[in-house]
Amino acid sequence: MVVVSAVAVLVAALSGCGGDESRREYAIPEDLCGIAVDAGDLGPFLPDGEDVTVREKSGGGTKVCEVVVDDKLALRATQAWVEEGRTTAYFASSQSLEAPGQSAENERFRYSGNEAFGKTGGCVDEQNGQELYTAVQAQGSEHSDADAMRRLITAYTSRVEASASCRASATDW
Repeated sequence: MVVVSAVAVLVAALSGCGGDESRREYAIPEDLCGIAVDAGDLGPFLPDGEDVTVREKSGGGTKVCEVVVDDKLALRATQAWVEEGRTTAYFASSQSLEAPGQSAENERFRYSGNEAFGKTGGCVDEQNGQELYTAVQAQGSEHSDADAMRRLITAYTSRVEASASCRASATDW
């Protein structure tokens, strides 16, 4: 009898907690300002909320795509032209206060649990002596997963390489 009562109290307590659960009421974006992304890769880095807005800003050789959830910046994806011969670590140092501790593909990608940086292959503006770099930063998220961030930056960078961005020049933005 005591065990049944204890179980009933526990079930009631747990079901009461369920009302406090937050949830996502918006659709996960399928692209970041024209660059296709997998919702399964992007979704974990987006918070629960009601509304999502994706907005693009460009200028000075940089395109920034911001994902805003309920008026709060959740994620930023960046494409930036950088002086030829630089490294991903150099680019990351200009974009982040914290150097990402992990790398892949001979330092082509640098990443941590909530941000990542990449160097495109073959996206060169020879006239201006610049190469195209990418970044995905999810500082507005409580989710931290270095492997998922590595998958997101490598897929995003690959799609940037196949896009018109790769064929643009630094002065086009």
